Amino acid sequence: MRIGRVLRHLVSPSWVLGRTFTPDVMAAIDAAVKASEARHRGEIRFAVEAGLDIAGLLRDVSARERAVEVFSRLRVWDTEENTGVLIYVQWLDRCVEIVADRGIARQVPQAEWERVCRQMEAAFRAGRYAEGSVEAVRAVGDLLAGPFPAGAGNPNELPDRPVLL
Repeated sequence: MRIGRVLRHLVSPSWVLGRTFTPDVMAAIDAAVKASEARHRGEIRFAVEAGLDIAGLLRDVSARERAVEVFSRLRVWDTEENTGVLIYVQWLDRCVEIVADRGIARQVPQAEWERVCRQMEAAFRAGRYAEGSVEAVRAVGDLLAGPFPAGAGNPNELPDRPVLL
């Protein structure tokens, strides 16, 4: 457990996200998810979390571990074809993780998800939060469109609206 990380998470208020992920940014992400899902049978959820609680910090939970927890909590796994994808942003640690359900994980290599994560982190470092988020949603859509193209019946099984945790 790193003291700097613990302090950063404990002293940073959760409302700090609202300064970056404004209603306009959230609407842009929502629109990108809708447009992306029209091209494939996957379901994309986008979640941003300011910091971890004390229990998570004491367990030294990594961004990846927390992303898997959020994947379950938001029920991203609950799709007919097991085609849910979570884009998770751990804001204070400046980490992005993508968790893909088992139906997708068989078709898209982990290295592709990692590439999208690193591009999004680079955009965030440059202060391009809206653009980086929308570009990540589009990139995930591109990865899903090949193996999971949209069909005649393409139900929207999960909410498109991004969530601030």
